[in-house]
Amino acid sequence: MKNIFIATVIFLMGYTLTAQNAFKGQVKDSQNTPLDGVTIISENNQNKGVSTDVNGNFSITLNAPKVIVKYMGYETRRIVLNNHFNTIILKESTENLEEIIVSASREEQKRSEVPGAISVISAKTIEETKPFGIEQLVNQAPGIYMSTSKASSNEQHMMAVRSPISTKSLFLYLEDGLPIRPTAVFNHNALLEMNDVSFGRVEILKGSASSIYGSEAIGGSFNFITKEPTPELQGSLGFEINDLGLTKYSFDASKNVSEKLGLYLGTQYIQRNNGPIQHSDYEKFAVTFKTVYQIDPSLRWTNIFDMVDYRSDMSGSLTEEDYQAGNYESDQTFTERVAKAFRFRSTLDKVWNEKNKTSFNFVFRNNTMDQIPSYRIRQIRQNGQLTGEGSGEINSNTYNSFVGLLQHKKDFDFANSSLIIGATADYSPQTYVAESITVFVDPSTGINTDYNLNNGDYILNYNADIFNYAGFLQYEINPIENLKITAALRYDRFDYDYNNMLDGQAGPKDSENNYDNFAPKIGFNYNFTNRSGVYANYSNGFTPPQTSTLYRNSYVGVGGEVFDLKPSHYDNYEIGGYFVSEKWKLDAALYILDGKNTLVTLRDTNDEFYNANAGETRSYGVEYGITYKPIPELSLTHNGSFAKHRYIKFYEGGIDYSNTDQETAPSLLGNTQINYHPNFIKNFMLGLEYELVGKYNTSFENQIDNGDGTFSTATYDGHNIFNLRASYQLKQFEIWAHALNIFDTLYSTRASFNQYSKENNYSIGNPRAFHVGIRYKF
Repeated sequence: MKNIFIATVIFLMGYTLTAQNAFKGQVKDSQNTPLDGVTIISENNQNKGVSTDVNGNFSITLNAPKVIVKYMGYETRRIVLNNHFNTIILKESTENLEEIIVSASREEQKRSEVPGAISVISAKTIEETKPFGIEQLVNQAPGIYMSTSKASSNEQHMMAVRSPISTKSLFLYLEDGLPIRPTAVFNHNALLEMNDVSFGRVEILKGSASSIYGSEAIGGSFNFITKEPTPELQGSLGFEINDLGLTKYSFDASKNVSEKLGLYLGTQYIQRNNGPIQHSDYEKFAVTFKTVYQIDPSLRWTNIFDMVDYRSDMSGSLTEEDYQAGNYESDQTFTERVAKAFRFRSTLDKVWNEKNKTSFNFVFRNNTMDQIPSYRIRQIRQNGQLTGEGSGEINSNTYNSFVGLLQHKKDFDFANSSLIIGATADYSPQTYVAESITVFVDPSTGINTDYNLNNGDYILNYNADIFNYAGFLQYEINPIENLKITAALRYDRFDYDYNNMLDGQAGPKDSENNYDNFAPKIGFNYNFTNRSGVYANYSNGFTPPQTSTLYRNSYVGVGGEVFDLKPSHYDNYEIGGYFVSEKWKLDAALYILDGKNTLVTLRDTNDEFYNANAGETRSYGVEYGITYKPIPELSLTHNGSFAKHRYIKFYEGGIDYSNTDQETAPSLLGNTQINYHPNFIKNFMLGLEYELVGKYNTSFENQIDNGDGTFSTATYDGHNIFNLRASYQLKQFEIWAHALNIFDTLYSTRASFNQYSKENNYSIGNPRAFHVGIRYKF
């Protein structure tokens, strides 16, 4: 018996040792191009895996030869490896309906199960685009226009999604499904507080998503999903430069340092000097550090640290005369914006069993934004002549946030149904201080040369504690095989506690303001096949007044009551469909977005801004995306939208502007791309991009006095811009070049009507420019 036992042990040891086989190979695409970063994991033990290197090669030691081969943008394959060299060919996916989406519910689900318009900027698209600005990514999606310019705006931006080009809180910016800013402290420049080096993919959910995300998820929700640690050490070191005065250095690296712990680090430094627009320098340093710790097979702990340090000149917009003459000399010499942002997120994902999982989230934010804003500078004139003086302000807004979010998902055996329930609380105390400055103007040139701070002359000085708490649920059910119904409901409560630090000197008196809202949603998907389907939904969106708007509205007298701004509410109605084949991908959506108490920014006769509720608005239109691949090497894509944005009920200055078009609301938006990967030059790509922004009004109807008893409406004619891209990879090095605005078209990223000067002001777009980069991958 003893001898039999020893023989058995020796046999089992020998079997174990011989079963540990080393497999080698290379992964390529259908054009025989090696693929970098492909994941190869054991089918029997999915914690065991490797990634391909820059030449597509891999080596893995396994007990069993069965593996799963996955790469974003390509079809997943299950393969049995042999003991010789394995050559694996992956077929590019046409973004089929099996693609996994996380933004619609904070849970993974197939695109075919989401009853709404959603666009995905994949890792492959990010890699091919090689953006040096977030707008180069998101503007590829149907119906999206991020208004920014590397010539002047320095990542400062506005957005249009089912709405006019706007600074309003109609858009929600998320990182891994959690808002980067608290409710009521929206900033239209919030994306400058992001680190685009860390983006693994971007999901844009259009229409109201308040049933899951709450306030500000109205026109669109932008979810920037960070990169995951890789099984083996991977990373890159990059350098970019252009003739707009910008240079950029970037570095990222990731690795699973053990079977349980993975790390990711991504950082960038950008500097810009002596651009085509005077007074448009800026610099930015950003870093993202992510840890993923698999405590046990059912418990995952993720931590993310983000830090952004940003400073930029604020060149301001150009007058009509300077814009048309190509005079890019700025009137500003000292206006600026400084932002320091820190975010920390800690998430525990617990899988209790195959039908129950819970996510525990904690977020801390610390943010300071200091400004001498160009849009607050006013020059003093007498009899139309400059006096040499003007006015302006310095302001500072600081907040901390403490956020908790708990979400649980339960799957049921009945009709493949599931229930998501959750609760969140966000406590964000903030301070805001604004002091006046005296501006010195050169009367001969109109340039603002210097300023003095008027110490103690406060415009505002307050503390405001913001507390938002909410509960939500979402139920999904498949009553029949091809039909999925989704219903959701969320309740939000907002408490603002405003404390004026200058009682009787400036600003309204102390106030407590409370708002609440129920946001429902119901939708369905019907999939005819696994490649085609339709959907429809109704959803509600809302946003309460921002504190900076509520407590500094120019209609408020010193020591008076807070001006009665009402929350804005929106009802979104939408139908859409999708179709995928080997060569085609089509998707389209028709929508109506009805707004009540829509907040608009106006200018009075003193050229001062103030805010008012506009009564009722309506936006309606069609969004569509078409991709055609006649041959594997060639891809043609067109994403576009046609929309109308109208005031339904709106009275201003005693004039009825009801049933008129909203200003800064282009009807046409489009982005067309042709990308070519020639077989005869391996690892080379050439791309042509066409950007279209249609004509729009810049003022209310009939605001301009023509002097002959008639009135007209100021407009911007829109623009058509062409860009070229080329890239080439040689071993571990990758080089690329962008030619922007190749026909050197004069255009504006946003034009607005100045009620004081009775003419348009323009934010200048990029002139013809060349951008090049090089990256070393390891």
